[in-house]
Amino acid sequence: MAYLNDIPGAQFSPELIEKLYANGIRKNYKAGDVILNEHAHIRSIPIVTRGIIRVIRTEEDGREILLYYIKAGESCIMSFLGGLHNETSKVKAEVEEDAEILFLPIEKVTLFIREYPQWLDYIFRLYHKRFEELLDIVNAIAFKKVDERLLTLLKKKEELTGSTTIYITHEQLANELGTARVVVSRLLKQLEETGVTKLGRNKITLLK
Repeated sequence: MAYLNDIPGAQFSPELIEKLYANGIRKNYKAGDVILNEHAHIRSIPIVTRGIIRVIRTEEDGREILLYYIKAGESCIMSFLGGLHNETSKVKAEVEEDAEILFLPIEKVTLFIREYPQWLDYIFRLYHKRFEELLDIVNAIAFKKVDERLLTLLKKKEELTGSTTIYITHEQLANELGTARVVVSRLLKQLEETGVTKLGRNKITLLK
């Protein structure tokens, strides 16, 4: 559970790390797997120990928009809140990059809050980080053009994966941005013509 200590200020004692592993269930997932659907009951919260998860909100008409990513050492604050208040999930969590996840039962989440101040601090720090990310999403939708949002998303994926080549379809990018595939395809072509990207079959390479 060393990844958990990679979050600034979130230092876990050996005792808490042992408790997390002893009380949690570890599972492995492939890219594209859905680990949580909207309206599902939340029985446990996921702690990502390897890989990347994307959290998505789906509208009634089927359109989707990316809210934030969960990387190794982090958890889903929406799962925390929904589980603690016995509510169903309001988001979908899908594996972006092959992942290992430790699922901690909700009853243990509340117990650890009382027993370990460092666990509560971890939750608050995650809440603060997700709140800032959601503010960025609102700001981008309200004030930025789709081409700016597209390039920002591609650079975010580059940062997360550590690779300039991103394996993704135009349809997937459109879903994450909450726009149409034809719009994304047109903008990617423009980025290629200006030397920013190189397009391939289901992949995009950032050149600068």
